[in-house]
Amino acid sequence: MDPQEEFRKGIKRNIEKMRKDMGFQKLALKCLANSLKYKYPYNFTWLGRPFIQIPQDMVALQEIIWKTKPDLIIETGIAHGGGLIFYASMLELIGEGEVVGIDIEIREHNRREIERHPLSKRIVMIEGSSTDEKIVKEVQKIVKKHKKVMVCLDSLHTHDHVLKELNIYSKFVTKGNYLVVFDTIIEFLPKGFYKDRPWDKGNNPFTAVKEFLKHNKNFVVDKEIENKLLITCAPGGYLLRIK
Repeated sequence: MDPQEEFRKGIKRNIEKMRKDMGFQKLALKCLANSLKYKYPYNFTWLGRPFIQIPQDMVALQEIIWKTKPDLIIETGIAHGGGLIFYASMLELIGEGEVVGIDIEIREHNRREIERHPLSKRIVMIEGSSTDEKIVKEVQKIVKKHKKVMVCLDSLHTHDHVLKELNIYSKFVTKGNYLVVFDTIIEFLPKGFYKDRPWDKGNNPFTAVKEFLKHNKNFVVDKEIENKLLITCAPGGYLLRIK
């Protein structure tokens, strides 16, 4: 057997063992839940900008992008801009493409830092609600210029908002590319975990994804990704467009 193939098969066997180890699964969830109490995802930057994702999901994203090589990545929810810089850096390595970031409010200090970044040449920022008709039309114009499109949803985490985003932005994702929905982990945390937020268990991105997949058969959950990660803020949120 080819050594590389043997290595890959060994990895698959290890991942399958992890998947079946329910004690390990529970321990991983407990670890993540405890870390979120301390805002663990806020600890990390990408090329100088806060990303607000855990390293496991950052690694998964780079694997997806390198494999599928989209020439457009759309992100809803800009925050400090680390996501935009991350996606732009991957496209820079690939050698083509642009990133579109949408946020209802792009704070001036964040906009300034993103625009002065060396990778800003690959970034377009749009201020406004991701579900606003005007904003969607603006995004549609950009989408038409590209062949392979990936979408990452990470704005308001309520069921209704994420479901609206899913119904809108899923149409832009091309076959073989991904629609990634972050913070589905909320469904697996204790009720009231986010006391000062409008989302909770039963009202979050996971419940929105579940509802979306009932009526949209173009996407499937890529379980292999979360099985491999074990610790992820997007369980059930890595959606692959299959048709």
